[in-house]
Amino acid sequence: MNTSSGQMRLALILGLLGAVGPFAIDMYLPALPGVAADLGAQVTTAQYSVIAFFLTFGAGQIVYGPLSDHAGRKLALYCGLAVFIAASAGCALSSSIEMLIGLRMLQGFGAAVAMVIPRAIIRDLLTGTAATRLMARLMLVISVSPMLAPLAGSFLIGYGGWRIIFLFLTLAGAASFLVTIFVLPETLPSEKRVAFNAASFVRGSAGLLADRQFMLLTLVNGFGFATFFIFLANASFVYTEQYGLTPTGFSLAFAANAAGFFAASQFAGMLGDRYGMYPMVAFSVLGFATATVVLAILVFSGFDSLFVLIAGLVVANGFLGLVIPSTMVMALDRLGHIAGLASSLGGTLQMLTGVLVSAIAGLFFDATAGPMVAAIAASALITLVLSRFVGAGTEPDAPGAVGLG
Repeated sequence: MNTSSGQMRLALILGLLGAVGPFAIDMYLPALPGVAADLGAQVTTAQYSVIAFFLTFGAGQIVYGPLSDHAGRKLALYCGLAVFIAASAGCALSSSIEMLIGLRMLQGFGAAVAMVIPRAIIRDLLTGTAATRLMARLMLVISVSPMLAPLAGSFLIGYGGWRIIFLFLTLAGAASFLVTIFVLPETLPSEKRVAFNAASFVRGSAGLLADRQFMLLTLVNGFGFATFFIFLANASFVYTEQYGLTPTGFSLAFAANAAGFFAASQFAGMLGDRYGMYPMVAFSVLGFATATVVLAILVFSGFDSLFVLIAGLVVANGFLGLVIPSTMVMALDRLGHIAGLASSLGGTLQMLTGVLVSAIAGLFFDATAGPMVAAIAASALITLVLSRFVGAGTEPDAPGAVGLG
């Protein structure tokens, strides 16, 4: 794992697995208006099929981390992918919005495994800026999803309606299962596995919840990710109803927003090496908050053109692309002995934060850009405030002691 080619190969494998969840989200977005019409649902009810996925996508992670610490990374992947495959097939057969929402919850629970295990595998092998580079390469592979999945979804909708998207996801899940069996190496040998019992799980979780650095970095990450959730739940309606874009036009606009995030993420390791992880994250969080606030001011001042919205989100997501992979690695750096539990708890808190913020933002949504960008800016400001406390009160020479302020 010391060679660049070896790391890129692993990043490709983990990226293809990690793309399972994002594909289940991003391919579905252009279908939301059609799902609402086909199943006779209100727009807000159709949005719950996105939020329901996120809810279990987050909560399910707390299961797979301890399972992988106990039984190995691959067994956990087998379990989660099997659930994802079955739920995806069920979604294609849904006859009501309530049935679809329930199966989307099950689908999210299965997809959660592909969020936890790649991070734990990276921590099994690397730490520090080397891990950040591998995490950034992983995100580069996953970036194919938000840039291509909505376009693929639009194509499939035009070919056979929204149900065919879930048939495609069923096949993608099956392919991921085969990759896990035949290509992915097991990175947690049996002698390093941790026996699972309820008492140790509670003690480990309580210790992580009391770990100031872990919690602050997780929440910085979580409120940053919340801006994605807000966008995902609302953008298809904003772009198609306010700006009159077709599903394909929405997909292209969505891809432009995602490109800023993933392009910037590739520089996280290099900038962390040059300036230090904490100073780099501090600058990036400030840039992220500034860009989102400026965008909100422009929109509420009447400059709410499609170009302004896309350009503002590209800039903001560029800064966020430096924050997300870095804080993921920083949160786990000191926790190699419980990497699975830490990864799953961190992912659960991250996702549940996003779901909560997105649900609150949905109360004010009116299919226009204003409420969406206001909620994104509010989450970015919370991220900025939280980042000021990371590292505060520790010794200057201790690991992680340099604050983000």
